[in-house]
Amino acid sequence: MPNARPIGSLISALPFWASLGFVPLVCAGAVWGGWWVAIAPFYTFGLFTLLDAVTGLNTSNPDTDTPVQQLFWYRAITLIWFPVQAALIYGLIWYVTRHGTLTGIEMLALFYAVGVVSGGVGITYAHELMHQKSALERWLGDLLLATTLYSHFRSEHLRVHHLWVGTNADHATARYNEGFWRFFLRVQRDCPRSAWRSEVAMLSRAGKGPFDRANPFWRYAALQALALLAAVLAGGWLGLGLFLYQALVAITLLELTNYIEHYGLTRRHLGEGRYEHVLPRHSWNASHRASNWLLINLQRHSDHHYKPDRRFPLLQTYDPEDAPQLPLGYPAMVALATIPPLWRRLMNPRVRAWRRTFYPDIADWSAYKTGSLPRPRSAA
Repeated sequence: MPNARPIGSLISALPFWASLGFVPLVCAGAVWGGWWVAIAPFYTFGLFTLLDAVTGLNTSNPDTDTPVQQLFWYRAITLIWFPVQAALIYGLIWYVTRHGTLTGIEMLALFYAVGVVSGGVGITYAHELMHQKSALERWLGDLLLATTLYSHFRSEHLRVHHLWVGTNADHATARYNEGFWRFFLRVQRDCPRSAWRSEVAMLSRAGKGPFDRANPFWRYAALQALALLAAVLAGGWLGLGLFLYQALVAITLLELTNYIEHYGLTRRHLGEGRYEHVLPRHSWNASHRASNWLLINLQRHSDHHYKPDRRFPLLQTYDPEDAPQLPLGYPAMVALATIPPLWRRLMNPRVRAWRRTFYPDIADWSAYKTGSLPRPRSAA
């Protein structure tokens, strides 16, 4: 692993503010229509894929002993993003339903772009915020998730996914040979129930019932109701429809990201429902410089699962000998994941190579592929 490097200046943090570029692009689409409505998605999937090709990989690592006080300019973008995103969503709903001149197709294209922002940026930032101990940061994470109607993701991610990634108990781990659309339907069916069970189990251990006021699902429901009400007030029933549409796009983009992060990777089963500890090898890693700017180092996912409490500026990258590597950054990979045959052709050989590298002693993977291994004993 490369030597640690110091960080902390405004200049070093500025590339991670690339998300603000979405604001003028989406607003331009609302005002001018036409091809302008496609600019924001191109900014995500096109421009940053091209920038990855130009800027290459960033294999240097920050000093993990950097004090949090030196991370202000990195944290600031995540702290201001909720008001930015709320103003963007509800402002655009108000504008296009009351004063805009967009056609129906243009409105759908525009709010697809809004969903790319609320899912690709908003949920990514919510993910960073909900991992922190600060009440303010956790609340901001909850508010961001409410604008995509996916509040249960916090419970599912913290209480299930991080504990049981790479096992049958984690619904967000994509199985080997499982296409994205099948994965998406399975996640929508199983993850809300798993999130609820995880919170009920925690309440039970504290001697409380499932409907106790401490259950965060009360907060989730209230915040999502307010988010829906705000959409109706901003744009009536059409505004509500546009809000629901952007939320669906955002959720799909989130689950595409979940899909590529652990596709086909499985922790060793130790018997009696026990599994090995989570290691960098259990997440796909990507060191592509530009897309890590946009996604605040989410692609250094191997280290995030290895050290979940590490803030995004301090996340480490790994050599191929320690963690499996994606061939492209997330923007390109999520686009490829929507076409299952193409995805399998690209990724299945890499999964098989991962198995040979890290688990050469396991000859029969049929149980791991079919999901027939026992669930961890203490899973929700």
